[in-house]
Formats: sequence, structure tokens, C-alpha cells
Amino acid sequence: MLNISDLHVSVDGGKEIIKGLNLSVDKGEFHVIMGPNGSGKSTLALAIMGHPKYRVKGTMHFLGEDIAALDVDERARRGIFLAFQHPPEIDGVRIIDYLRLVLEKVRGVPREKSHDIVVERAKEVNLNEEDLKRYINVGFSGGERKRIELLQALILDPKLLILDEPDSGVDVDSLSLISSKLGELQENGKAIILITHYGRILQHVDSRNITVHIMKEGKLVLSGGRELVKRIEEEGFEKVFEECGCHE
Repeated sequence: MLNISDLHVSVDGGKEIIKGLNLSVDKGEFHVIMGPNGSGKSTLALAIMGHPKYRVKGTMHFLGEDIAALDVDERARRGIFLAFQHPPEIDGVRIIDYLRLVLEKVRGVPREKSHDIVVERAKEVNLNEEDLKRYINVGFSGGERKRIELLQALILDPKLLILDEPDSGVDVDSLSLISSKLGELQENGKAIILITHYGRILQHVDSRNITVHIMKEGKLVLSGGRELVKRIEEEGFEKVFEECGCHE
């Protein structure tokens, strides 16, 4: 589904952040990317989505198509979704109005049906109709913001979900809900790239279908199964880097 080869990413032609990264993600696969702060995890997510501040070299193919020249909205229409680490506040725009517009303009759902669809899907992430009348993320807790991001994914029904630290600033109940929902999405054939510092968000995901990548200085230096998450949590990144010779 997603094939990245020899990817180099710099900021407006300046400092190079991603340095020759390779990654392949197929339908139904769950890839976890971990690494120290500043290793390039968020840059990778934004580069896949097409953030205009980054200059990209190398190849990125999605469903066989070279997406390097595509704008952000075109990548989204092809089925790529990015959930932000820090979802922004959009004062004056109600959640219900925004999500109805998404259904109508992107998914082609008739206007008379969009309201009920949004309300029903919101229940899946423990949001009610009164919540949906609020402005996007204004006054929301960390957990509420991440559940709004997840709701957008449910509404858009993308083929590939990229989630940048969905467990950041999230309470236990929200974390459990997000984890469970990600497991369901994977079972339904969605490809998932999850950026995280912790393994707890994986509690409801089938460990047999998880590939964990460790990122260091713009490269994926180590890949394996869920046992890598446990090693990182018990030993820390530096110890793992020493053991794998990744300091070299």
C-alpha cells in the first residue's frame, strides 16, 4: 500500500532530518515507530502527508502511485489520514458542521443523511450530540482532542492511518478506547502507522500483527516485534542502541 524508498527530508532545503529511510506498509498491517525526541518521527508523518515546509527526495508510492507531487488534500482523497500530535483549536467552527461537510464533500453523502451519520459515529468514541456542537478542540482536554481526531478518521474511512502520539496527554479511559478502536480498524483491513513513546496504547491490538521500528537520527535502525517495545520501556533507547550497535 505504502512504499517509501531512500527518503530524504529537509526543512526548506536546510537541515536534513530524514536520511535515507525505507519503509513498506501493506493493507491490514500495524507499524509502530518509536525513537528518542528529535529522531524524525513526526517529520516522517508530515512528509508522508505532504506538509509544504519539507523538501523531499527519494520515492513515496501509495497504492502504486507516486505521491511526491500531490498536494495534501489530494493525498487525503486517495486515502491517507494523519492524526496530529497536537490537534489545533479552530474557534468558530462547530465539530458537527465540519464533519457533515467532510461527509458531503469528500464522501459524497447526501446532506439530509450526514447529521445522523456523524452523531452515530461519535457515540463510538464516547462523544454526544452536545459535544459535537462545540467549536473544534476549543476548551477540550487532551483525551477529547484525540477522540475527535479518531472520529475524523472514522468519518473519512481512509486506507492508511498515521497517528502521531495519540497517547500524548490522554487519560486512561480515552487511551483504552483509542487502543480498542485501532485494533478494530486494523481488523477491518486498515493500514496503520503509529508513532509513540509507550507501549500501553497497544493493549487491544493483536501483537502477532505488529511490526515495531526504532528510529534514530532520521533512519530506521532496528525492526522487530512487540518485544522491542518492552525492551525500550525496560532499558531505554540508549541501552538498546548500544546492544544493536546502532551508535556506529
